Amino acid sequence: MTENNNCCKRTKERSEKEYKDLQNRLSRIEGQVRGVKKMLENNAYCPEILVQVSAINAALNSFNKVLLAEHIRTCVVNDIREDKTETIDELVTTLQKLMK
Repeated sequence: MTENNNCCKRTKERSEKEYKDLQNRLSRIEGQVRGVKKMLENNAYCPEILVQVSAINAALNSFNKVLLAEHIRTCVVNDIREDKTETIDELVTTLQKLMK
């Protein structure tokens, strides 16, 4: 993880494997969303669309779980080792937002 000195935002350098995995997941989700849009254009029956939207929600939740786990294993652990305990507050805030 690197800190950008030009502003207050932090960045994260990901391994090629992690990056590709996350990109692949997002590409599949994007395809699912396009499929739902096509279903709507083709006047698909409401429950069929709702089932597909539910699948998209599940895919997004899975994406979040993978990203959160990697964040904890890398960023959070590294910051705690460097005595940056404010990262714990950031993690708690993030988890609260995810659990709304």
